Amino acid sequence: MTRVVVVDDHPIVLRGARRLLEDAGAEVREASGLAEGYRAILRHRPDVAVIDLAFTGRELAGLALIGRLRRRAPATRVMVFSMHADPAIVARALAAGAVGYVLKDAPTGDLVRAYEQVRAGRPYLDGRLATEVALLQADPRRSLLGSLSARERRILALLAEGWGYAAIAEDLSVSYKTVTNACAALRQRLGVATLTELTHFAVRHAADLR
Repeated sequence: MTRVVVVDDHPIVLRGARRLLEDAGAEVREASGLAEGYRAILRHRPDVAVIDLAFTGRELAGLALIGRLRRRAPATRVMVFSMHADPAIVARALAAGAVGYVLKDAPTGDLVRAYEQVRAGRPYLDGRLATEVALLQADPRRSLLGSLSARERRILALLAEGWGYAAIAEDLSVSYKTVTNACAALRQRLGVATLTELTHFAVRHAADLR
């Protein structure tokens, strides 16, 4: 019997996912938090881990969990079950080590279909999401990343993680003005008009900024 651990801080989602996966023949354990989920996966070594990305007070914290599992439990295949449909976030999850990605508002059968494919070692991504991720990766501005300085790449990486100007300035040991000037230069160079657009670009290409 396939062993599964579901990690999600919404009790209704946990119960629903467990019922569906048990009906599909899986042996399911639940975890309602990141630390609890990490411990459960290391203890039980499931074949598949179904993980949400957003946890209360820690938006997209599931990405870090996926990265840790890739190193500590490489035999466990990770499937994301999330409300986030942004192709940039999907791409980050796949880059972190997820094998499948299912939206919470998808038809019920999609979760079981994705689980069966991931369990068999095959990737799963909804066709629409796959197209959007492919288009994202084809962004012509992506080629400009290689010409950025280490500081510029660091600024973009921190923007992608939600850092503000003041925090970035402290991290780089530079003035606030230096960071604002650098972001203005980056906006011009990358052809975006606002800080919000620059941040969205950084999120989309976060995997390339490491």
